[in-house]
Amino acid sequence: MSFKCGIIGMPNVGKSTIFNAITNTSQAQAANYPFCTIEPNTGRVAVADERLIKLKNIASSQRIIPCFIDIVDIAGLVRGASKGEGLGNQFLANIREVDSILHVVRAFNDEDVTHVENSVDPIRDIEIIETELLLADLATVEKRLLSVAKKTKTNDKQAILEEETLQKILEALNIGKMVKFIDFTSEQKNILSSFHLLTVKPVLYIANVNENNSDKELFNKIKNYAQSKESKVVPISAKLESEMMEFDENEKNQFLVESGFGGTGLGQIIINGYALLGLITFFTVGEQEARAWSVAKNSAAPVAAGVIHSDFEKHFIKAEVISYEDFIACNGLSGAREAGKLRIEGKDYIVKDGDIINFKTGA
Repeated sequence: MSFKCGIIGMPNVGKSTIFNAITNTSQAQAANYPFCTIEPNTGRVAVADERLIKLKNIASSQRIIPCFIDIVDIAGLVRGASKGEGLGNQFLANIREVDSILHVVRAFNDEDVTHVENSVDPIRDIEIIETELLLADLATVEKRLLSVAKKTKTNDKQAILEEETLQKILEALNIGKMVKFIDFTSEQKNILSSFHLLTVKPVLYIANVNENNSDKELFNKIKNYAQSKESKVVPISAKLESEMMEFDENEKNQFLVESGFGGTGLGQIIINGYALLGLITFFTVGEQEARAWSVAKNSAAPVAAGVIHSDFEKHFIKAEVISYEDFIACNGLSGAREAGKLRIEGKDYIVKDGDIINFKTGA
């Protein structure tokens, strides 16, 4: 299973350079002028998990299959994007297709690198982008309200619920409140995804800093803003990481940790991305493969089964579960079974991070 993150930001803030660095490719053209990215570039990266290697070794699996993240480099947004400026309509459509947003913000001063607004001001840049997303959602909601109004006249219950939800969203957007901060009923949440709104998506801010992150004032502004939006910021030096693309992952990670960055940009994005999306990892292990799967926290066993195949959720019977720690301590399935560490769980079981699960399903 993979989830999709879209890299957005003002033109020429380092989005494509960061994309190239974290996906270890050069497929996204990087240039010192706006709109050098026209079509979205997509890279798929594996979620490194040392637990998979240990599981493979104990079970003598032939291969490991990690979880993946699809990262999309979306062209820069500018003022007026919601009204079509700078190819805005196309770019906004690309954002609708991702699960979460990686918002790249410039956090360094360099007179040799141009800025579309002619000055470096990270909060202004963030607010320009988020205003355009709000305006795009506003247009979507207003259009949808006109469409649903015809159905509500016939007392269609679903249409009435939809109209009530849209009105709640409209009121919030009109005061600058993003959809993800609105309190919805469970019924309203169930129909929310059908609106394809932009400001409902979780956002991780990426501060593109210089090699030693010396412009601390700029970075701290982004950090404080992210905290006010119940989010986080990851500092990445696009220039530094692009210069280390020939390094192996361990060398790159060690160098960046020693340089005060906490690890590679990709590693930080994965850790924070999982937390942002509320995801955990469970495993399936056998002779053929040791495989990682992502599922939302607090998911019941049938939902996790559905991640593997939709029919598994429909025909779920039970789950054989071993914790990762018990699997390792007991040296595999047989040892865990003999030690009484293998549990039989039903449809109400809430999957835990690190669970090794064998699902039993009916026809």
